Parts: sequence; structure tokens; C-alpha cells
Amino acid sequence: MSTTEECRGPRANVRTLSDVVPERVQWLWPGWLPIGKLVILDGDPSVGKSTLTADWAARVSTGTPWPDGSDCIEGDVLLLSAEDGLADTIRPRLDAAGGNPSRIHALESVSYLAEDGTTRARAFNLSDVTELERTVSEHRPRLVLIDVLMAFMPGGVDSNKDTDVRTVLGELARMAERYECCIVALRHMNKSGGSKAMYRGGGSIGIIGAARVGMLAGLDPNDETEESRVLAVYKSNLAETPVALTYKLESAPDHGCGRIVWTGTSVLGADGLLAAQSGDAEEMREIDAWLLDYIEHAGGEAKARDVINDGKTAGFTEDAIKRARKRLRIRTERNGFGKGSVVAWSIGAPIEVIEAGNPKPAPMAPMSHLCEPGPNKLLQDKPCKRCGNLPDEHGLGDTGLCLGCETSAS
Repeated sequence: MSTTEECRGPRANVRTLSDVVPERVQWLWPGWLPIGKLVILDGDPSVGKSTLTADWAARVSTGTPWPDGSDCIEGDVLLLSAEDGLADTIRPRLDAAGGNPSRIHALESVSYLAEDGTTRARAFNLSDVTELERTVSEHRPRLVLIDVLMAFMPGGVDSNKDTDVRTVLGELARMAERYECCIVALRHMNKSGGSKAMYRGGGSIGIIGAARVGMLAGLDPNDETEESRVLAVYKSNLAETPVALTYKLESAPDHGCGRIVWTGTSVLGADGLLAAQSGDAEEMREIDAWLLDYIEHAGGEAKARDVINDGKTAGFTEDAIKRARKRLRIRTERNGFGKGSVVAWSIGAPIEVIEAGNPKPAPMAPMSHLCEPGPNKLLQDKPCKRCGNLPDEHGLGDTGLCLGCETSAS
């Protein structure tokens, strides 16, 4: 067979890693919006996802610092909106957020030549990847917002079929990498129930599988007025999980719409938000409030053994206390080594929030101490020497015991 014939079919392209120059992940918003990657934002219609992303667009268009104080690189924004009008909703919403409309662009439709020779327009969908890439190449946006993802799925694509959605989203992910932008796709929640945020977004699990960051926006279960919302990251392949942020929707009468007001931070994670909406919400609120109050009164850190023992005295089970710790994303840290080590639980300090339109630049916020430490993957598959069970998180310590047995022994 000739060399020409061999090259006609598919051929594997292999690259030796010693020829690859290492690069750090670049961030539009550290911990939240990675440059060159696909991000998914989930939430019910009532939580203001579109208003939330309008706040992000406004910040990027003006270079206003992010809500946690992180620097924001000024740049252009590309919008794909299927549910809101440009004139009566999107433009007023961006004006209310303090955005620069000259740096924000909307992809409205796709023109084509009809059989009668006239030029017509039709709705854009993600099968028009060539036109989308041409638009991205022309405007070079830092941020691309797709609101909502399912509305732009091509005809014939089954959004519940993994192979279908990965084909579409793979094109988006590669485009984000080529043009060094962050592409954020919004999704509504499904009706399956459950408290695992990873499985609550609409469509196939392949959607969140294709994304590098997944976020959930939901009602704050600790606010009886139901005005406060929480934004939390539930999937992060690139960095530690940032602390969740709280926000409210307030009226902007001059613009006839609402806008986002960032109000602070929340100890709740995405799974905790969903769990609080279940039938055991009242019981969870009670133990959550007790646990936070206990650690706060201890100065922000307490021995895990003391927390569990005092929690039992207060009427809570050890399992319920540990579930609350996970739900509230309270940090665990072992101080010392071997038999003399002590496991402590601690909560981070709140961070100052910066509203959109604030002309004063803010320094990079220290986010690392506000992140949940990831599990020790190397030790996670080894059984505990005492109980024989596989550890559910953080792996085994130097003692060879899981967190539960180590806490009891300390």
C-alpha cells in the first residue's frame, strides 16, 4: 500500500508530553469563570439566572471588580438569548447593572438565501457553529452567555442522550479554548428531586460532564422572606471550590427591571441548598444553626470530638452532625501527627462584596482559605483499619483511620 493510500483514511495524531509546554489555567473570575472553558449555570426560573449573568456581563464590559473583590479584565460580551427581548428586557437589565452597551453584542439570527433569491433570517441554533465561530472571531468576547442551553439545541439532537449533547458541547468547548473566552450556558432544573446538584440540571449528565465548572443558583433556605439567593459551585475540575455568595434581586425603577445586589457569603454548598428544600428542611435548619453557632462561639474553630459530643448532648445524632458539616462546607483539619493529632472543624471569614458599577478597583480577594479541601484520592480506596469501611472523604490520615474513627480516638 502506498503512502498516499495510507493517508486517505483516519490516522491517529500522537504528541509526546515532553513536547508540551505546561500552562496555568487563566481565569476571568477566579474560581468561577475559567478562560477557554465551558461553564454550566443551573437554577429554577425564580432565582434570576438571566439577571445574574447580566451582572457578570456588566462587570466584564466595564472592568468592574467581581463580587468577591477579584480583578475583572475588561472586554466584550456575546449574548445568545432565546427567552428575553433585546429592547424591553436585556438592554434595560444591562443598563441597570451598570454595563457598557458598546461592548455587549447579541447574536439575534442567521441570514440565508431563500429559493426565491431573497435573503431571509431564521433563529440561531448550535448547529450554526460556523456562524457562531465567525461572530466570536470578529468580536473576540471574553464572555459568551447562552440563555438557555436547551433552546439552542439543534433539531434532531436528543438533550437527554449523552452522545448527542457531547457532540454539540464539544464544539463549544473547543471554540472557547481557541478564542480564549469563557462560555456560560444556563439550564433550568429537572423535576427529579434529590439533593445532588450534579444530577438536577435539565438534560443528559453529559452536559455537566462536558463543563469544567458547574454552578447552582437557588433560594437561601435560611431566609424566611425568600428574598435572598445563593450562588454555589458544585463542580470544579480546575480549582478549589470557592465560598458560596449570596445575592438579592432589587427593583431598578429607572430601568423598569430588576438588578442584582450582592449581600455576602454563605456556608451552604450546592447540595446543601437542595437538601434544605426537602421534607427534612426544618430539622436540617435546626442542626445547621446549632453547628454554626457552636463553632462561631468557639472562635471559628473547634475540636471535632467536642462538637460531636456536645451535639449528641443537644439531641443530634453523630451522623446528622457530620452531614451538616458537609452540607455547610465546614473545613476539617488534622493538627499534629499520629496518636497525638487532633481533628478540628472550622469556618472561614466572610469576604467583602463589590457591586457592579463600582468605579473603585479592588485587590484580589483571598479565596483559598474559603474553599472546601478536596478528597485525598490516593487514600480514598483504602479501608479504615478500625471499622473496615472505605472513607467517604479526605481519605485516611497517618493513623490509617477514617475521619469518623479518628475523631472518636482523638
